[in-house]
Amino acid sequence: MLKPVELRHKLHSLPELMYQEFETTKTLVENISEIPGIVIHRPLETGLVVEYTVNNGDYLLFRADIDALPIVEETGLPFASTNNLMHACGHDVHTSILYRFLLEVVKKKGDRNILFLFQPAEEGGGGALKMLESGVFDQFNISKAFALHVTDDYDRGTIASTPGVLFASANEIVLEFHGRQAHVAFPENGIHAFDGLMAYLSRAKKLIEPKKDTMLFGYGKIQSGTARNIIPAHAVAECTIRALNIDDSWWFIDQLKTLSKEVEKETGVKTEVIHGDPYLEVVVDKALYHKYTPVLSKDFIVIDCGSKMTGEDFGFISKKYPSFMFWLGTSTGERHGLHTPKFFPPDETIEDGFKAFWRILEGE
Repeated sequence: MLKPVELRHKLHSLPELMYQEFETTKTLVENISEIPGIVIHRPLETGLVVEYTVNNGDYLLFRADIDALPIVEETGLPFASTNNLMHACGHDVHTSILYRFLLEVVKKKGDRNILFLFQPAEEGGGGALKMLESGVFDQFNISKAFALHVTDDYDRGTIASTPGVLFASANEIVLEFHGRQAHVAFPENGIHAFDGLMAYLSRAKKLIEPKKDTMLFGYGKIQSGTARNIIPAHAVAECTIRALNIDDSWWFIDQLKTLSKEVEKETGVKTEVIHGDPYLEVVVDKALYHKYTPVLSKDFIVIDCGSKMTGEDFGFISKKYPSFMFWLGTSTGERHGLHTPKFFPPDETIEDGFKAFWRILEGE
């Protein structure tokens, strides 16, 4: 059976994208199967739920996410990824923390029923919602749910959360612009898709101004054109909407659709607004916040960080069950940030996260 740090190193060296976490799941099942007194549930192809039942009472749900990102690692670690993917959001740490917590609960013969959720596809795949929809939790009376997220925005030894909305809803948007190709020397024969895109994004940013304190509209990937002397007939912008209230996100999507008609009328460029189902905002139950932050203060500096524009699919879980989620600070001086090639919380973070979960359990 792997030790928690050994598990972290193995997972870090073999990161897998959402819904492709087959080796990760296999590794977890192989090791957790050796733990006595538990039951493993496999409602999806990847990920698992570990059941620890000791009485007829309710259950606490603790969650970790297991998927990685398409980022090329630059940490220089001896166990760094070599497959052009990376645990650049700390999910290898989250998984190892929950594994460490599971081991200790069984060893100490804890007297609370607990479900340990090793969840796939947090990075855009909505794995939390898929787990809920699978029905695996329907047989359990879950009274509370807990999760953490590592970050080097805060120093090691710090826990940050807030009563109410901790993380924003997130809605991924694709904007497609369709014009007409022509030689750049004869612009009158073409309809410039990229010009339409620029006009559209400029106007879209102004639309959100009245709600800038509670929303953001960002775009990180834009593609257009085939050659320097050809007017592009097609352009694509991959965007995201973050909102502290999901209703604002839907309002903005309606505004984008109206804007599409206006830009088409002015430029001739046709625009498609393509969106999926958004992640819900993560809501920290106020009663749980005030119950557990004094308990965590015994070992950590606990701060109220207010709402953040980070997206997290734990929002689906927080809508169904009273929930408490928090940032776990990891920095020992570095500030690389999440989703960057050098992000690597120290191994000692595993003990920090375990201690936080254990304090919460003791607080019960």
